[in-house]
Amino acid sequence: MPKKTQKILLAVAAVLSLIWILWAVIGGNTGISQKVLGYNVVDGTQTTVDLAVTKDPGATAECAVKAMNESYAVVGWKIITIGPNGKDAGSENGRTTTVRGELRTVSLAVTGVVDNCWIVKAA
Repeated sequence: MPKKTQKILLAVAAVLSLIWILWAVIGGNTGISQKVLGYNVVDGTQTTVDLAVTKDPGATAECAVKAMNESYAVVGWKIITIGPNGKDAGSENGRTTTVRGELRTVSLAVTGVVDNCWIVKAA
C-alpha cells in the first residue's frame, strides 16, 4: 500500500476514534446517577431500598427499584419519583437526594437494588 494511502487510512481511523470517544462521553451521559445506600427486608411481603440520586436540582427523575430472592428472581418492583429540589435540600446544593422506596413483595427477598433511573421529560 502506498504511504499516502496509509496516512489517509490512519487519519480516518483517528477521526472515527475521536468521534466514538466523544459520543461515549457526551452522548452516554444521562444527567443522573444513583447509588444504593442500603436495603431492609422487613418480612415476606415488604422490602425497603434506600438510594442516593444525583441529578439537576430542578429536574424530576424516576427510578425503578426491585427486590430479588435468593435465585435473583424479581419478587417486588416499583417506580419511585424524585421531584425537584431547592438548593438547600439534600446535599451538593440540591443535586443529591436520599430517598427510600418501599416495595411490596410476593415472597421473601434477600436483596433490594435500583435497576435504572431516568429524567422525566416535561409534558
